[in-house]
Amino acid sequence: MTLSFKKTISVLMVCLIVFSMVFVAPASEVFAASDVTVNLSADKQVIRGFGGMNYPAWQGSDLTADQRETAFGNGNGQLGFSILRIHVDPDKTTWSKEVDTAKAAIKNGAIVFASPWNPPADMVQTVNGQKHVIPAKYGAYAQHLNDFVAYMKQNGVDLYAISIQNEPDYANEWTWWTAQEMLTFMKDYAGTINCRVIAPESFQYIKTMSDPILNDPQALANLDILGAHLYGTQVSNFPYPLFKQKGAGKDLWMTEVYYPNSEANSADRWPEALEVANHMHNAMVEAEFQTYVWWFIRRQYGPMKEDGTMSKRGAMMSQFSKFVRPGYTRVDATKNPNTNVFVSAYKGDNKVVIVAINKGTSAIGQKFIMQNGASASATKVATWITDSSKNVAAGSDINVSAGTFTAQLPAQSVTTFVADLGTPTPVIKLGDINSDGAIDALDLMAMKKHLLGMETLADIKPADLDASGTVDALDFSLLKQYLLGKITTFPGKI
Repeated sequence: MTLSFKKTISVLMVCLIVFSMVFVAPASEVFAASDVTVNLSADKQVIRGFGGMNYPAWQGSDLTADQRETAFGNGNGQLGFSILRIHVDPDKTTWSKEVDTAKAAIKNGAIVFASPWNPPADMVQTVNGQKHVIPAKYGAYAQHLNDFVAYMKQNGVDLYAISIQNEPDYANEWTWWTAQEMLTFMKDYAGTINCRVIAPESFQYIKTMSDPILNDPQALANLDILGAHLYGTQVSNFPYPLFKQKGAGKDLWMTEVYYPNSEANSADRWPEALEVANHMHNAMVEAEFQTYVWWFIRRQYGPMKEDGTMSKRGAMMSQFSKFVRPGYTRVDATKNPNTNVFVSAYKGDNKVVIVAINKGTSAIGQKFIMQNGASASATKVATWITDSSKNVAAGSDINVSAGTFTAQLPAQSVTTFVADLGTPTPVIKLGDINSDGAIDALDLMAMKKHLLGMETLADIKPADLDASGTVDALDFSLLKQYLLGKITTFPGKI
């Protein structure tokens, strides 16, 4: 959000960025110092998505119907966002303002999560000039969050997650929480919330706010998503070893930022907008976040300008969001093959997505080598480019040979490469008769209908449990024994 301290940080960032752009070599084409190796077998984090916030009460108006499609649609000129963040107002009578855009986001396949700034006034006390939730009201506050979850669900919005507090450690205009207060709530009350729980959403990814949660078994059990903001956070502080050590089964989300500044009418500044892509790269690669969520979606310094069209900053986000879809997995790739080149890679839907950023004023000839997985099956890569004159524009396909291709990265640009790995060979699993990935009562019912002549199995291989060449009562008995836990394997093989 646009506050004086964050603006000061942003000004310092801009000075560094401008300084680095002044002292560059004249434009020419060079070749990268090293190849980019993409290892499709070296999995990193699962990506939940990219998006931003809608806050009608603060912004003065909701997104229009067309602007919702621009934000969450994935066609030409659309951002392809897959995450929406909304506000939990202390006044329940205002909750209806969050519904329409949230429903539009979900219709387009996005997930929605919510963050509160303040609890209802009767739950707050002032301590040393700061607002804090009254400890005796923690239970009531948990119920307040539950009420919001229930209200949204009743109105067609199934929240993916809800936060305990927005920026509890930078709360001059809202409610403060100390690390101990947050720990107490997470231990004793967060388990009653009927939704995935996000905490602590520190404004600068201050680890002392989240360390106590990670170090407490009960608080950690009640945590689903460790959320953080990146206002002024140095890249050297992006890694979180304690989370790597203790956060198994938990998500790690970046839930709010604007970068590199919030200056008026800065959304289309070029090449300054390249810093957004570089920041996203670092968030994915150095911090291993699973989301990247902007502050206001529609703003004069945001991904969507006030006229409802994509900005240059939005194009930077779209080079990721339109192609790296929810559920994709980041894989290991040479992250910095040249002084001004930054690369990350992802896989999903039997595709490989590579995002390459060239911040330099020289075009770069870059070689990419895809290894392992089904990389050898790729025959070409499609390209999309944003530079000074293009916004996520389709480029020419590039041929791939034995998983390798060479591409030119235009000066001061972001290029997204997408390789189709072809149709995967289906895996046949004994007992999984309906091919849903599980062996359960539905498979038993499918076999029963086949034996009774009610339905015919399209493929009998997964139902022929004794490898007799036919499906009969013996196979039915074997599947029943398996489901009852009397046997753990089948005599047949595929």
